[in-house]
Amino acid sequence: MKPLMEGKRVVVVGAGSCGEGWGNGKAAAVLYAREGAQVIAVDRDLEAAEETRRLIVEEGGACEVVQADITCRADVEQLVDAAMDHYRGIDVLHNNVGISITGGPEETSEEDWERLMRVNLTGVYLTCKQVLPIMRVQGGGSIVNISSVAAVRWIGFGYSAYTASKAALQGFTENLAAQYAPHGIRANCILPGLMDTPMIYSPLTAAYGGDVEQMRERRRRQCPMGFMGDAWDIANAALYLASDMSRYVTGTNLIVDGGLSLGSSPA
Repeated sequence: MKPLMEGKRVVVVGAGSCGEGWGNGKAAAVLYAREGAQVIAVDRDLEAAEETRRLIVEEGGACEVVQADITCRADVEQLVDAAMDHYRGIDVLHNNVGISITGGPEETSEEDWERLMRVNLTGVYLTCKQVLPIMRVQGGGSIVNISSVAAVRWIGFGYSAYTASKAALQGFTENLAAQYAPHGIRANCILPGLMDTPMIYSPLTAAYGGDVEQMRERRRRQCPMGFMGDAWDIANAALYLASDMSRYVTGTNLIVDGGLSLGSSPA
């Protein structure tokens, strides 16, 4: 069987993991490569991106690394130029960058609010702004944006800035999908639920009382399926949306949350 991503040139923004183990972007980059894609692994943390590249190359895949801060327009322009220099095109843009700040409006400083919006939302706007003209000339492409189930439901604690940014990302993606569908460009969101990835341990522990094991247990209890998902659950969803398996899917919000959004389990 032909690999699902054979011949595809994929830019994964946020391809490094913020800690030990598998983050969503890292797993997606590796899975794309396993399915035949040529990957550009982008991250602000060069060492983390290089680790992703090492894993891909060790399995015989193709990967180049670009260090970039996607809140900086010049960095985004340079990463897109690098992708074009390496692979002469971009078929998939996977936006995985995001930061997390807990608290409601009273607890969230104006500076934190603005920083989170710039990373979680403006960064996606900047990457799309640079990649869309390339996809239009090519005659198509796929954009996969990582939102969150927090955009559509209360998850047990104040999370206003993060929630607002992810809800806005969904609206942005839907608008993008409608505008660019005539150009053969698809745009979709994935909404992860309570996942067990490195990202949750530093920013979220305090919201669950400061105890890591208590946090993990409470998050497991919140999930109707009885366990948290992991980075591979998100990577598999991304593979579907990035590949031609979803050639007639655009503007959708794919929820990957073990039933959390159904609201059937206690917090």
